Amino acid sequence: MLNLQLARKYSRAIFLLAQEENKLIEYGQELTEVSKAIFGQADFKAFMTNPRVQARSKKELVTKLFRENMSQTVFHFLMLLIDKKREVLLEEIAREYEVFSNQARGIVIADVTTARIMSEVQSAGLKSKLEKVTGKTIRLRPHVNAAIIGGAIVRMGDKRIDGSVAGRMQALQAELLAD
Repeated sequence: MLNLQLARKYSRAIFLLAQEENKLIEYGQELTEVSKAIFGQADFKAFMTNPRVQARSKKELVTKLFRENMSQTVFHFLMLLIDKKREVLLEEIAREYEVFSNQARGIVIADVTTARIMSEVQSAGLKSKLEKVTGKTIRLRPHVNAAIIGGAIVRMGDKRIDGSVAGRMQALQAELLAD
């Protein structure tokens, strides 16, 4: 819980800098790329999250790998994380940053679960309908779960729309048992 609170504070700080410099998308991409690079490789992750490895060594490696392809602000932010021994939070900071950035830009992430992979036409149609209903820009994040049989389940924040066959069958069963 404490790590989530710390990650939220750090992500809020870099978000405010990005907003001030009008670089929300760029800083978000840089944070995501660095996070994926570090946490996507077991050896790199082990090195960066090992408390016995000195900050100087971590900084040297990050400088060699990322300095040339990164804004000065994000680079200094990474150096600060290493100095404060908070580099382990980078993955969560990148996720929280995306939440702040999406809110600021009026983007809503919709998790869509279907029984099979949706076609481009189906995705575009669902996206369009959700944008009309919410009045916001929707970014679909597809998931596949054959157990729902057909239809779709959409989650946007704390809202859940169950249009699945399995969901309808459960509702019908509950209705029949109630009578």
